[in-house]
Amino acid sequence: MEPGSVENLSIVYRSRDFLVVNKHWDVRIDSKAWRETLTLQKQLRHRFPELADPDTCYGFRFCHQLDFSTSGALCVALNKAAAGSAYRCFKERRVTKAYLALLRGHIQESRVTISHAIGRNGTEGRAHTMCIEGTQGCENPKPSLTELVVLEHGLYAGDPVSKVLLKPLTGRTHQLRVHCSALGHPVVGDLTYGEPSGQEDRPFRMMLHAFYLRIPTDAECIEVCTPDPFLPSLDACWSPHTLLQPLDQLVQALRATPDPDPEDRGPRPGSPSTLLPGPGRPPPPPTKPPETEAQRGPCLQWLSEWTLEPDS
Repeated sequence: MEPGSVENLSIVYRSRDFLVVNKHWDVRIDSKAWRETLTLQKQLRHRFPELADPDTCYGFRFCHQLDFSTSGALCVALNKAAAGSAYRCFKERRVTKAYLALLRGHIQESRVTISHAIGRNGTEGRAHTMCIEGTQGCENPKPSLTELVVLEHGLYAGDPVSKVLLKPLTGRTHQLRVHCSALGHPVVGDLTYGEPSGQEDRPFRMMLHAFYLRIPTDAECIEVCTPDPFLPSLDACWSPHTLLQPLDQLVQALRATPDPDPEDRGPRPGSPSTLLPGPGRPPPPPTKPPETEAQRGPCLQWLSEWTLEPDS
């Protein structure tokens, strides 16, 4: 797999109002730092110079974020009206996301719901990281919910690994990485939340990929499924030996799930719970309270510029 370059930008969806790119791993979305030689913003400006908007800080309106180390589907709005329609979908929790990951160890359960609240880690030396409620130094933990389906068991560089599909029901910073680590099965290659023994220095990347994305705006439904990067043909270190759940069946279930009603503030019909029926599931996160004027101001400013700060 080739390292990212300014030329090898992969486009998986294009319309008059939106682009969806398959972001490379270890590439920032944008940055004001002079030392950043490659960003997604630079790739877009190189490929589509005519689409850059001089009224924005970075030239493009990114509808959401992916961590520096995470690859996969990322939506770009090509004008302010399109950005506003995507923003409303995110605000109303109508967006469906699913990720693929390789996790350390063989997860014995076929399906797992992870419901640890997540907050910022205030411990000295752990700035810009997150942690679960109950961890020393955990600040302002918020309800968080992730559902996990085990796809395969196998070995990565000789170590036991599980390939999984992850669906976040909430959108906390580093949620999937923190939840997997709390489960005792961190993402392979995660230098922040992974194995403390230095084991994570071996993979060439963090094995987390934004696989599926659906944003049902009023004008169009943006739906993409990016190529699976975790295949033996692409990475000889990954050797699956036991299939537990075919990925194509889960993709069909994702595509068949009806979009949530924007007026419905309860549990999302398109949430991971649709894929994970069964008793014993914790209750969904509490209903989000109405937006205050203090909260609305920063959101409007964000929408007007649609800028993102670089990941720490």
